Amino acid sequence: MPQNAKIIIVAMTEQRLIGAGDQIPWQIPEELRLFRELTTGHTLIMGRHTFESIGRPLPDRRTIVVSRRLPPTPGVEICPDLPSALHLADSYGRKVFFAGGVGIYRAALPLAELMHISWIKGDYTGDIHFPPFVLEEWQVESERDYRQFRHVLYRRW
Repeated sequence: MPQNAKIIIVAMTEQRLIGAGDQIPWQIPEELRLFRELTTGHTLIMGRHTFESIGRPLPDRRTIVVSRRLPPTPGVEICPDLPSALHLADSYGRKVFFAGGVGIYRAALPLAELMHISWIKGDYTGDIHFPPFVLEEWQVESERDYRQFRHVLYRRW
């Protein structure tokens, strides 16, 4: 896989639920640890709402926030649009993870080579859903079952 591979990383239910307001509807430490393991040492691209819900730059990762409104923030690079964020991310020569929200995911779907999806088990309520996509355009590269979720790595056909 190229060093600057474009990768979507998301946790969602089978109904594609990813959020409730500005929060994640579940608290699954094991899934958060997996996110950290996969993204450490690489670059994250996220929207302003996602960044604000996290509340800080994540350690040991370059964080690029796509926003026209976020004020300068220590530990974060701000780009006004996704093309400029991608240009900056590519200059680092590392894997690029698209980490939300919906607008970033929607724009990243045609660009991504890989998707790490943690399929959350159980019923949750919320109002934010991952954009529609055709799962048949992706092949399963690997999968692992956890107690509260199933993690699948997909590669675009």
